[in-house]
Amino acid sequence: MNNIYAGIDIGTDCIKIVVVEKIKKEFHLLALTKVKSEGMKRAELIDAKLLAPRLTKAKQDIEEQLGTKLKKVIVCVSNKNCIFNIVTQQKKLEENHIINGEDIKQIIKKAITGKTTENYELVTATPINFKIDGEKTVKDPKGLTAKLLETKIVITEVPKEPLYKLLGVIDTCGLEVVDIAFGTTGDYYEVRNSKLDSKIGAIINIGEDTTNICIYNKGIMIKNNTINVGSCYVDRDLTYIYNIPLEKARQLKENFAVASSRYADSYDKIELETIGGTKYNITQTDVSKVVEARIEEILKVSKKEIKNLTNRQISYIIVVGGLSEITGFNYLLEKEFGNLAYTYNSTTIGIRDNSYTSVLGLIKYFDNKLNLRDTQCNMFTLEDIKRLRTVKSKDETSMKKIFDSFLHNKEDKVC
Repeated sequence: MNNIYAGIDIGTDCIKIVVVEKIKKEFHLLALTKVKSEGMKRAELIDAKLLAPRLTKAKQDIEEQLGTKLKKVIVCVSNKNCIFNIVTQQKKLEENHIINGEDIKQIIKKAITGKTTENYELVTATPINFKIDGEKTVKDPKGLTAKLLETKIVITEVPKEPLYKLLGVIDTCGLEVVDIAFGTTGDYYEVRNSKLDSKIGAIINIGEDTTNICIYNKGIMIKNNTINVGSCYVDRDLTYIYNIPLEKARQLKENFAVASSRYADSYDKIELETIGGTKYNITQTDVSKVVEARIEEILKVSKKEIKNLTNRQISYIIVVGGLSEITGFNYLLEKEFGNLAYTYNSTTIGIRDNSYTSVLGLIKYFDNKLNLRDTQCNMFTLEDIKRLRTVKSKDETSMKKIFDSFLHNKEDKVC
C-alpha cells in the first residue's frame, strides 16, 4: 500500500505542514507549506487566539495544493520538561508460535499500562530490543518462532497541561491528531542511517528562540535539554547594533551575511536605513562578524551542554535548523567540534530547507512505528484520493498510479 501521511510542526517562528506519499521505501513530497506563527514562545502555546488563525491558514494552503481536505495529522510536540523511564515486559506464546505484529502491539501495550506518571502524558514508547526465549536479542522479532517474547522499552512523557492546550487548538482548526512525537525524534529519523543506529551521538536543533540538544544511543533518545538561545538572537543583535527593524535584520542575516567573517567580502556593501531614517552603507564583513559572534556562542553553549548530558564518547554531532544553512556555518562548526560535527541537508526532492527536518522525520518515525507493529494507516480516504492533486508535480501518470494503488488496496486500514 502506498501510504500518504501528513505531519505538522508548530514552532515559535513558523508553522510547517508536509504531506508525503511512501512508495516502496521512498517518500515523495505531495505538498508543503510554511506559515508565520503567532501565539507560541519557546515551544509553548501562550495565546490560542493568535495561533488558531495561523494554523487555519497553513491548513488552507495545503488543501489548496492537494485539492482535497486535510483532516488528519501527526504532530511534533515539545520535549520540554519530558521525563524518561525504562520498562520491561514478557509475553508467553503457544508452542511453535510465529511472532506477528499483533504480538508486538500487545506486549508494548501491556508494558506501558499503569506506568505513566500522574499529570503526565505518554508521548513515545520505543522498544530498545526484543528477546526471544531468553536468549536471542533482535530489533524486530516478526516472523520468528518463540515460546517467550520479552522486550525493554524507553517511554517518554510530558506534562499534560501544555500538551493538551496545543492539541486543543489543533482540534478546533478541524484537524484530528493521529499520533504525536517529539520534534527531536523527528530530527533523528530524518538524519538516521545504519551507522548512526549503532553509535552514540548528539543532534543539535537551532530553532527560533531555543536550541535543542539530544543524546542518542543506538537510535534511542536517552537525554535532552533545551537552552534559551536561538536564531532570533542573531536578528536582535543586528537590530541593536545597526538600529534597524527586526524584519530588516532577519533579511540581512538570510540574504547578505555569512556565518564566518572569513568567507565575507569586505568590498561587498549594502545600504541600510535606520529606524530614525538615516541611511548608510555597511560591508558584508561587518555584518558577518556580528552573526559569527552569536553563532559561536550558540555552538559553545551546545558543546558544554553535551558534556553535561553525557560523559560517554560521542561519535557524531549533527546540526539542523534554518540557521545552519548560512554560508560558512560548517567552518564554525568544525572550529568548535572538529570533524565529529556536520550539518544535515535534506535529500527529499522539493525539500531543501533544514527547517523541515523535524516534521519530515516525524513522518518517517510514524511509518517505522507502523512497520514494527505490522499496521497500515492512511490519512486520506478513497474520496480524498480521487480529488488529490498537487502543485509540486502535475504529472497525471504519477497521480494515476497513486489512485490505482489505493483502489487495489482499498481494504487496508484508514487511520
